[in-house]
Amino acid sequence: MGLMNLLEQIDHDLKKAMKARDAFTLGTLRMVKSALKYAALEQGGAATLLLEADALAVIRKQIKQREDSVMSFEQGARPELAEKEKMEIAILRAYLPQALSEEEMELLVREAMDEVHATSKKDMGAVMKAAQVKAAGRADGRALSAITQRLLGALAPSTPAL
Repeated sequence: MGLMNLLEQIDHDLKKAMKARDAFTLGTLRMVKSALKYAALEQGGAATLLLEADALAVIRKQIKQREDSVMSFEQGARPELAEKEKMEIAILRAYLPQALSEEEMELLVREAMDEVHATSKKDMGAVMKAAQVKAAGRADGRALSAITQRLLGALAPSTPAL
C-alpha cells in the first residue's frame, strides 16, 4: 500500500465511519489523521507529504502509546478503559503491513548478524540497527531484540556459573 493509498484508505474509512455513525472508529481515525498531519507539519509545513515509512512510523507510535495505556489501565484496575484502547489498537493495526512471523524475524536477524560480522553480545546495537532496516517496520522492536539476544547469546562461549 503506497502512501497516498494509505492516506486515501484512512480518508475513505473515515467517511465510511461517518456514514455508519460509528463514533468509536471515527474518533480513532480522526486521532491518527491528526497525528499524521502533525508529523507532516514537523517535517516541513502544511504542504509536506509524509513518506510511507514515516506515516507507518506514526501509526506504530500511536499503537505503542495505546499499548502502554492498556498496561497502565490494567494495573490501575480499569478494564473498561483498557478494552477501549485495545479496540483502537485493532483499528490502527489494519493500516500496517503484514507483520513478520517468528521464523522470518529469526532469518532476518541471522542475515543482519552475518552482515555486521557479529561475534558476541557486544554487537547487539549493530545487529539491531541492521535488522530493523531489513524489517522495514514489519517487526516489533521488542521481539527483534529478544531474538537478537538469544542468537547472540548462542554465539558466546558458555561460561561456567559462579
